Amino acid sequence: MHPSSRTSRTSLRTATRGSPTGPRSSKTTPANRLAGNTRASGVLGKIAWTAAAVVPLAFLAVFFGWPVGAILARGFVTDGQFSLAMFGEVLGESRTWRIVAQTLWMAIGGTLGSVLLGIPGAYILYRRRFPGRAVLRGIATVPFVLPTVVVGVAFRALLAKQGPLGFLGLDGTTTAVILAMVFFNFSIVVRQVGSLWATLDPRMTEAARTLGASPFRAFRTVTLPQLGPAIASSASLVFLYCSTAFGIVVTLGQPGYGTLETEIYTQTTVFLNLPGAAVLSVLQFAIVLVAVLVSNRARSGTETTLKLGEVKDARLGRGDLWPAIVTFGTIGTLILAPLVALVARSLQRGGEWSFANYALLGTSGTGFAGGATVLEALDHSLKIALDATMIALAIGVPLALVLSRRTKSRGFQRAQRVIDGAVMLPLGVSAVTVGFGFIVSIQAFAPQLAMSGLLVPLAQAVVALPLVVRSLVPVLRAIDPRLREAAATLGASPARILRTVDGPFLARGLGLAAGFAFAVSLGEFGATSFLARPDYVTLPVLIVRLLSRPGADNYGMALAAAVLLAAVTATVMVVCEKLRPRGAGEVTG
Repeated sequence: MHPSSRTSRTSLRTATRGSPTGPRSSKTTPANRLAGNTRASGVLGKIAWTAAAVVPLAFLAVFFGWPVGAILARGFVTDGQFSLAMFGEVLGESRTWRIVAQTLWMAIGGTLGSVLLGIPGAYILYRRRFPGRAVLRGIATVPFVLPTVVVGVAFRALLAKQGPLGFLGLDGTTTAVILAMVFFNFSIVVRQVGSLWATLDPRMTEAARTLGASPFRAFRTVTLPQLGPAIASSASLVFLYCSTAFGIVVTLGQPGYGTLETEIYTQTTVFLNLPGAAVLSVLQFAIVLVAVLVSNRARSGTETTLKLGEVKDARLGRGDLWPAIVTFGTIGTLILAPLVALVARSLQRGGEWSFANYALLGTSGTGFAGGATVLEALDHSLKIALDATMIALAIGVPLALVLSRRTKSRGFQRAQRVIDGAVMLPLGVSAVTVGFGFIVSIQAFAPQLAMSGLLVPLAQAVVALPLVVRSLVPVLRAIDPRLREAAATLGASPARILRTVDGPFLARGLGLAAGFAFAVSLGEFGATSFLARPDYVTLPVLIVRLLSRPGADNYGMALAAAVLLAAVTATVMVVCEKLRPRGAGEVTG
């Protein structure tokens, strides 16, 4: 503590206790006035912190808890009475279990592929030093920030009959969907496992090698157990994303029986079978819940005390041949190839290089009268994403401040854990279920609200909220709590402490949080596909519509629109990465 701080604190304590020669009980002494102001400030502070927790939770209750709860209730209630008849009807159909099996099969395939390719990638990109490593890390990160619709269109451009890999016959197959899932989630495993691997003490592995263990045995018996928590955490996150990958499945042609997500969408929008869709949503929610419980059990079972620190990277050598081949091959064929194919196909028309597809972006497409053009849809997306970002920040900032406070009160710590779990729930519930829930709850209760278009940014804000909170909490928790205590001791009010101590950290973290919220909202498709007004569609929704229409012009426009959306999203994320504060941690975690 600085000497001047001690002096000021002593002076403050002296002032607070009152003058030794003055009347202690007098209500007019400066000391009593200061004590009164301190008590009033404390009461106001408690009210402010309570409001900071209650208002965001009320938002979540109305715009997430109510819609999802309405879905769950609709599956259990028939003609106003509790009944499991609809469950029996839906679960008794063999088609339902084929859809469940295909959903699980594709999610497990995507998870295994991401983990098996991501572990070598984490090793090469985070433990080995070579020219161009930073560039490859950036390329490996790109897929995670791309909208799912863009990923689907890119793989379609690569695997279609006219595409570079069309001869493989994978267009519209389950394999194509799994490859797209691996493309999308490879970076999650690389970043989460690589961040831990980069700080592991290498001396235990070196000791095993000295005792005669082969490189593979040293990795299997020493390094792999240490990486267990990171692998389990990233695998569970990838499984959640794969099991709710609505945009990828739709744009790649919904192979086979489809997934629970696509079936919920079909039952709702095509057959208007809301009770049946509600039962499928309950089934999907149960699968997600079981996956979270299993992953938590696996993660806790692999947790161990690790020795971490700053580790100097080694040069890439001959012993790294196979991990390097796997990593460079994955980045070259699985990540770069679809993106290059997307850009190249968008610049071709009838086998000739042309900007004709881009020239059509100001039209609504061939054979379709009326409707929004691509440029108008992009304008809608930008405006809606801006609204959703403002809402997500207004809700997420107070929550992050509450969750980042360090306290010795066990009651407050338990409350923080409950609030943290509630905020993260939208990550485990698919956007399709959220959008469907809006229809059966808020839209049915207030149809005028749905007609106004306000539900779209609200739904997107719910989807983006976990990323906003996860971006801000690590930054705020990095503040030394003694700074706040010193400021309070010197007489600063809670508002002044918030402005002068938390403010500078919060301002820097806000850029990253806003960028993530904006990018997620810009590419959101699941909930928006339910809620977007026909005359005010977003760009992801319009891309899927263009893909479903016949004609080369419509397909070419979809390719050009996907490139445009990817470019805007990538620009936003590049700016976000520039604003990332050191030590803020990985948002994907």
